[in-house]
Amino acid sequence: MTSLGLYLTKKSVNRAMVSRRTGISQARLSQLTSNESTKLRADELFLIALAIDIDPGEMFKEIFEDLKLKQ
Repeated sequence: MTSLGLYLTKKSVNRAMVSRRTGISQARLSQLTSNESTKLRADELFLIALAIDIDPGEMFKEIFEDLKLKQ
C-alpha cells in the first residue's frame, strides 16, 4: 500500500465518494493507493484533499514525510 493509501485508510475515507467528487476514476485511485510506482500528481493530491476536507499542505506533509534531502 502507498503512503496515500495508508493516509486514506487512516482517515477512513470512502474512495467511491472521492472519485465522484474529484472526477478521478476509481481505477486511478486504486493505482495511487496500491502501486508504489504510480506517481501522485499535485493536482490529484489537491483535489483529493478538497474532497475530504483536509488542508492540502498538511496532507502533502504527511504523505511525503519520509522524503529527505541527500546529505
